[in-house]
Amino acid sequence: MTGESRPVRTLLLFAAGLLAILLFSACRTPAGSAGQDVVVAQISEPTATAFLPAPSHTAVPPTASPSPTPVPSETPTPTPTLHPMHIEAQRMTPYPGSDIVLEATLEPGANYSRYYAYYLSEGLKIYGLLTIPNGEPPPNGWPAIVFNHGYIPPDIYRTTERYIAYVDWLARSGYIVYRIDYRGHDRSEGEATGAYGNPGYTTDVLNAVAALERYPLVDPERIGMWGHSMGGYLTLRAMVISPRIKAGVIWAGVVASYPDLLTRWRRSSAPTPTPPVTGGRRWRFDWIGEYGTPEENPEFWNAISANSYLADISGPIQLHHGTADEDVPTEFSEILAQQMQEAGKHVELYIYEGDNHNLSGFFSQAMTRTIEFFDRYLKGGPDS
Repeated sequence: MTGESRPVRTLLLFAAGLLAILLFSACRTPAGSAGQDVVVAQISEPTATAFLPAPSHTAVPPTASPSPTPVPSETPTPTPTLHPMHIEAQRMTPYPGSDIVLEATLEPGANYSRYYAYYLSEGLKIYGLLTIPNGEPPPNGWPAIVFNHGYIPPDIYRTTERYIAYVDWLARSGYIVYRIDYRGHDRSEGEATGAYGNPGYTTDVLNAVAALERYPLVDPERIGMWGHSMGGYLTLRAMVISPRIKAGVIWAGVVASYPDLLTRWRRSSAPTPTPPVTGGRRWRFDWIGEYGTPEENPEFWNAISANSYLADISGPIQLHHGTADEDVPTEFSEILAQQMQEAGKHVELYIYEGDNHNLSGFFSQAMTRTIEFFDRYLKGGPDS
């Protein structure tokens, strides 16, 4: 060898041998891995970040999670207060009635006893004429009828006057009859506010039903209602408010919707009212001023009309009306009969040619039909 000294050659030979030993060791199969493939790791070129100084380990307090922003709860929309004459408002009113108190015994009828009796309605003593058939009652009690008289000026009304023949015919036919004196009539407590603009009379009628249901001699499942004129209005109204009245008979009834009462009711026997009107008829002007006309606000006027709720009426109805009625138009009964049919409800309509508001000319025929109707729907059970 030329140009190289011995020490240098020796050093190179030593380095070459050492490299060979290292390569040989790296290529040997590791112990315990005989027969397995050798995996050659592919090591990538280190990135620059690998050589940056280690990050500081100074503790940084965690950022507190923000408190959720409270979402204001929605203020509940208050339930609108229904007008007291709204049918739904009257359905929500309780009618507990009370025990009937016999205050005085009156002269008896042909086959029945008569009593001056009262019950409670909204804390008021409501009096009336109560008739009870003589003899042994049926096993479940007598059928009963709440008798709703028509308009009579409260200051001249007397419990034992008028409607004598009507009550007598019903009583002789085997019914307990309770002809009630609405509040403010004769000795009944409270103010006589009228039927059409105040719920008081309707409340008295429905509490009379509840009172009869509690009376020991009455079958609570066989209570009907009879009404004349204004009493017909109360009968129809009671039968769409309460399911407890099984059948109703209405003579010359004020049974129109409120829009029809405003536009179709022209009583020739009464003077034309000149505003301002006071008392029970004031409702017409007050309500139109507050709620608008039926054309402007049909929702209100329909909601207070029993005719809008005939699908819920509690039983069949029989209607009687004379064509010469000067107090209530015959068409009120005719329209109601049509509305009942459209609602799929049972209705009977009898029109008496030339007869008046009291059906004086056909009284016997109308009473016979009335008794037959009540017998069919109140005495149809096996215990009759």
